[in-house]
Amino acid sequence: MSKKHLLLLHTGGTISMKENLETGGVSTDGSNPIAEVIDIPGVDAQYTVKELFQIPSPHVTIQHMMMLKKEIEATKADGVVITHGTDTMEETAYFLQLTLEKAIPVVLTGAMRSSNEVSADGLANFIAAVKTAASSEAADQGVLVVMNEAIHSAQYVTKTNTGSLDSFQSRDAGPVGTVLKSGPHFFHTPTQQRPIHLKHAKDVHIPILKVYAGMDGSLINQLSGCDGIIIEAMGQGNIPPLAAEALIDLIQKGVPVVITSRCGSGIVQPVYEYDGGGASLKKAGALFAGGLTGQKARLKLLAALSGGHNQNLPYFFN
Repeated sequence: MSKKHLLLLHTGGTISMKENLETGGVSTDGSNPIAEVIDIPGVDAQYTVKELFQIPSPHVTIQHMMMLKKEIEATKADGVVITHGTDTMEETAYFLQLTLEKAIPVVLTGAMRSSNEVSADGLANFIAAVKTAASSEAADQGVLVVMNEAIHSAQYVTKTNTGSLDSFQSRDAGPVGTVLKSGPHFFHTPTQQRPIHLKHAKDVHIPILKVYAGMDGSLINQLSGCDGIIIEAMGQGNIPPLAAEALIDLIQKGVPVVITSRCGSGIVQPVYEYDGGGASLKKAGALFAGGLTGQKARLKLLAALSGGHNQNLPYFFN
């Protein structure tokens, strides 16, 4: 049997950075220690290594995500590993999940601690990600995030802690697998949806607003020029009445409004019929994002609009 061919794409982030021992600050010094690792114990594979860009993940834009999408769709490799900063890793992973039109293992990983810190986790995460991408079982799992030996679906994973090694969790669904010394072990296969065909990502303006007690419509009223709005509502999808009044006015002007929850887990539902309740928002034309976080709902709306599905948005949010 011929060796697996894996494409290793490095994009920056803490996994590529070092701590300044004098100041305690963490930054890149121009070199990426992980990019030099091309021999993984227990993995019989050949590697192509590319550094597409070297940036901290708060600098990542939708155009960087499109670069990754195009690179993956053009490769002849059997699987792909992407090293990425953890702050926006879940967003890049989910964008690829939404839009990739290629069924090969794609695994993102990163680090919570820089490469020269005590108990740095980057190398272990990278090795686990390579083992996962080299597994034929990973091909049907969709885009994956591997951190701290846990394998997560891009659909559900989110960063839940500012610094903990086990920050990445799939709160409602749980991980889809774990990485053992022998390789990945999968518990189940998440349901896959048809990808959104996307040649270009439009430069659309979709802000995310978190609802709070007593919120009025003053901020919402400033957003009539947006291409869409994501609302992180209370509970199952409820907002204060004055905010709801402004939001319904935007919907009537043709601005897509997607409802998510500010809660850490759970699914939004149009249950309550009082002013500002989810049922009244649904009746007015608001879209509900299920269990998606605000940042993932934003990417789904962005992809749908960029793909020309302006008149069919309820298909993507039901």
